[in-house]
Amino acid sequence: MTKPRINALQQLRVIGITEGISYLFLLLIAMPLKYYYDLPLVVKYNGWVHGILFIIYIAAVLKATWLCNWSLLRILKYFIASLIPLATFILDKELRKDISVL
Repeated sequence: MTKPRINALQQLRVIGITEGISYLFLLLIAMPLKYYYDLPLVVKYNGWVHGILFIIYIAAVLKATWLCNWSLLRILKYFIASLIPLATFILDKELRKDISVL
């Protein structure tokens, strides 16, 4: 039973890092390009990518919750982390620790 848990946590790690990178790109590169250089298409396309990654991240959190029986506090922490820049990178350390314990 630990193999599905490890897979779910590894998937969450990859998706969390990818979603975090897309969020930073949106905030630090796409938004300045839109407002300073009048390039709104960068935000449009990166926004779509980030939105899809956000939905996949939420699904991965729910999958990990189901398989690992996370507490409500931990679920909320991961949901809130998806809204704060760099938070998914910070939680990655916790996920690595969980994977090593399993």
